[in-house]
Amino acid sequence: MKIEYDSLRDLLYVWFGTPGTKSARTETIMPGVHADFDRKGRLIGIEVLDAEEILGQKIQFEVILAPSLAEALPA
Repeated sequence: MKIEYDSLRDLLYVWFGTPGTKSARTETIMPGVHADFDRKGRLIGIEVLDAEEILGQKIQFEVILAPSLAEALPA
């Protein structure tokens, strides 16, 4: 996980995937909060616009996670 903050634009981005991975789909979670997904539907990051204002609010959403490769391999 990598967290980036741009104080000039008051923009926060939390990477869950490899930083720089291209987003295939973006969903608005609430005004100013966007979740980015790769082409396989995996959450790769969350962007927060006007972060100082938004982070004072409760942010909550659900994501269905794909099983990891380790879980798919036989023991």
